[in-house]
Amino acid sequence: MTGRPGADVTAVWRFHAIGTAWQIETAMPLDDDARSAVDQAIASFDREWSRFRSDSLVAALAGGARAVAAPPDAADMLDTFVALDRATAGAVSPLVAASLEARGYDGAYGFVDRGALPAPADWRERLSWSGGRLSISDPAMIDVGALGKGRLVDRVLEIVASRVDGHLVVDASGDLAVRGTSQRIGLEHPYDARRAIGVVEVTDAALCASATNRRAWGDGLHHVLDARTGEPVRTIAATWAIAPTAMRADAIATALFFDGGPELAHEWGVEWVRMTTDGRVEWSPGSTAELFV
Repeated sequence: MTGRPGADVTAVWRFHAIGTAWQIETAMPLDDDARSAVDQAIASFDREWSRFRSDSLVAALAGGARAVAAPPDAADMLDTFVALDRATAGAVSPLVAASLEARGYDGAYGFVDRGALPAPADWRERLSWSGGRLSISDPAMIDVGALGKGRLVDRVLEIVASRVDGHLVVDASGDLAVRGTSQRIGLEHPYDARRAIGVVEVTDAALCASATNRRAWGDGLHHVLDARTGEPVRTIAATWAIAPTAMRADAIATALFFDGGPELAHEWGVEWVRMTTDGRVEWSPGSTAELFV
């Protein structure tokens, strides 16, 4: 996914965090306090939700802790997982981490495939998030990759918007949020990064993308697994979703890899585009994207 800076951008801050490149465009340069607040928010989110850290809260639950203090995002994110689970008949689950690790996407990035491992179908009975506690009945690793980066983009956007006036763009390599300006975004072809399958204008909204060519390894293995089977998705190659928040856009970008995704997008009023692995392009009714089809 590629874009151009908003016409009024006067300051751009680029940095790397949580394993990806970030870019924040603002009408005025961010001072040290604002940058520190962003750094702290990202670091806090990583300590809470990263399955690649031995000291994270989710690692504590996987290591035998029955409960931890619930992070501030727990209820919003896990309630959204409930909606994703229902819409996709269980294909999207926050307990898919063991399935990803079995296929090789583990904390050591070993990329050694040990075969398909379905995620627990009863995750809503195993996990609870109420009374300020995040609890699990049996040790298991939580993975919020289906919507977590979008949630973090929303948090960063809120922090920056409270400190500067004017237009603002937060771009976390495929998940971005725009306020007070417009971005014309190219929808990158999943099989050729030099090409786009279309463009879309994003104004005061968020756009999130997902593709099977990112975080791919081995023979047809990638990070988008069907939680019911532990097998990689084979029919959809890439998705894009536009919503008022990046978390919802990220969630729908994940749901669109499965049956039920378009229906949930319609329910939430989310605009979308997706490309199948045989090259067909599909889009939501009323989509404003200019597609090269």
